[in-house]
Amino acid sequence: MRSRKLGAVLLLMSLTGVAGVLATGDEAIPEKALSAGSFTVARIDASALSEPAPALSYAQRERFLRGRHHFNHRWVQFPSLGGDWGLGPTFITNKCVNCHVGAGRGRPPVSANEQPLSLLVRLSVPGAGPHEAPLPHPHYGDQVQNAGLMGQDRDDTFLGDRVPPEAEVFIDWQTTTVAFEDGEQVELREPRLRWGRLWFGPVGDTTMTSLRVAQPIHGLGLLEAVPDADIAAIAAHQRTIGFNGRVNRVRDDIAKREALGRFGWKANQPSLAQQIAAAYASDLGVTSTLYPEMNCPPVQVDCAAQPPGNQPELIDSDWQEITFWEQALAVPARRNVTDPRFDRGERLFAEAQCAVCHVPELVTAREVPHLPIAANQKVRAFTDLLLHDMGDALADGRPDFQAGPRDWRTPPLWALGLSQTVSGSTAMLHDGRARNATEAILWHGGEARASREFFRRLPKADRDALLFFLDSI
Repeated sequence: MRSRKLGAVLLLMSLTGVAGVLATGDEAIPEKALSAGSFTVARIDASALSEPAPALSYAQRERFLRGRHHFNHRWVQFPSLGGDWGLGPTFITNKCVNCHVGAGRGRPPVSANEQPLSLLVRLSVPGAGPHEAPLPHPHYGDQVQNAGLMGQDRDDTFLGDRVPPEAEVFIDWQTTTVAFEDGEQVELREPRLRWGRLWFGPVGDTTMTSLRVAQPIHGLGLLEAVPDADIAAIAAHQRTIGFNGRVNRVRDDIAKREALGRFGWKANQPSLAQQIAAAYASDLGVTSTLYPEMNCPPVQVDCAAQPPGNQPELIDSDWQEITFWEQALAVPARRNVTDPRFDRGERLFAEAQCAVCHVPELVTAREVPHLPIAANQKVRAFTDLLLHDMGDALADGRPDFQAGPRDWRTPPLWALGLSQTVSGSTAMLHDGRARNATEAILWHGGEARASREFFRRLPKADRDALLFFLDSI
């Protein structure tokens, strides 16, 4: 009992920043430390991003645990043992958790010869597909699959001998140095995509490519519950003060209509259910009732010849449970909120106009039918869910519905300081080029150029305070 009380006190201390303090059990988390209303949990360990919202009922917790099982479960090729049938024929990984370790962020390859796992390559060719979606490459589709059923040994249970990976993908880095006004220098790096073996011919000079690192997925159920009208209102307000946040209008394949996009690096997904089904199809090669076709472009005849593991491979009940799991994920409490550096950093964050796009607080809808406890929650995610022009340095040159070649959705910042603890990665920005918040800020351009320059001109003590704030929220 004594050790439990000591652990609670130490945890509370780390959250509040005094002798440190964050409550557990029946004690309340201080309002200033709340990141997600009643979805806030007092965790600062490797499980901080994968806990259920505290307010879930017993039945909802059981459903949450079933969804977690699907997230961690392994997919295999029919008729192998040791997992669910349906992997591939081409894919990137065989488990959701391999890309989102601990529900956290992915990372680029560590070495020049390492194949990426939690970083992928989007592809498209000039023109637009149905509903203004990107036009897939005729031989490689809209995403490169760097794993296939060919060449795997029996211990890995991929027993096929005909289907190769689509390509080998390697990342090289080009570095440059920038300086703060006080003379301190920072090395920035930029990825360069390098192809290894391309099994189905050259990609082509006109093909557009975009690297995408896996994003954290905690708290997304709350962001899904923010009303469309509130997001549009933020965009309208931004236009009055010289910013140009815009919604992406995308295809809702479930409702079969146009919808507001809010998930993905370019806000190209309208809902968590659709994003999950799309990830199963693209990343694991697993079909669903929404996307029932195997990911095999016409030239990939051996891919198309493989028997499916089921029809569909991801059954609806499992799809619904993993969607609920993601919707019900909690958010760790803000830390160090009584430390003077927290308030100082928060003031500088606002003064630099970072808070214009990284909106400190949103509120969920009055009613959320699929998860009533998500209603009327104060969400301190630091995002507007809008697209912004981030300048040439971050441009991927690839449009996505109404998102342009320089546009990116404002990523949430909550729990940023726990990334290393949860997933072992601090990679930021769409391609993981930034290794920390300092580098991420220094890459900002376009609408965020003035904020970047504000940060670059700050004295070191103020820079450190702003970074301390980011690390604590």
